[in-house]
Amino acid sequence: MRRDVFQAIADPTRRAIITLLALQAMTPQALAGHFDSTRQAISKHIKILTECEVVTQKQNGRENYYYLNPDRMKDIDIWLERLRQIWETRFHQLDNLLNDL
Repeated sequence: MRRDVFQAIADPTRRAIITLLALQAMTPQALAGHFDSTRQAISKHIKILTECEVVTQKQNGRENYYYLNPDRMKDIDIWLERLRQIWETRFHQLDNLLNDL
């Protein structure tokens, strides 16, 4: 099943992982240390983030490091910008209507 970036951000734990990885690359063990969840639960979140291509994995020796892929976050930015334009148009129309009254 192909996942998209919106599935990645749908869960608060995954959003927190994204925030942590925005600061620096981390191992699954280091990520798990920031949560009250089990390492297995964090690994499942990392798997979803990887499937969504929000994070990438690189092996350094015996350790796997996860990095944020900021390019995938552009999909969210594009979607939000479209909504922002719709809202601004609506507010502008409302302003015009109120000014005409």
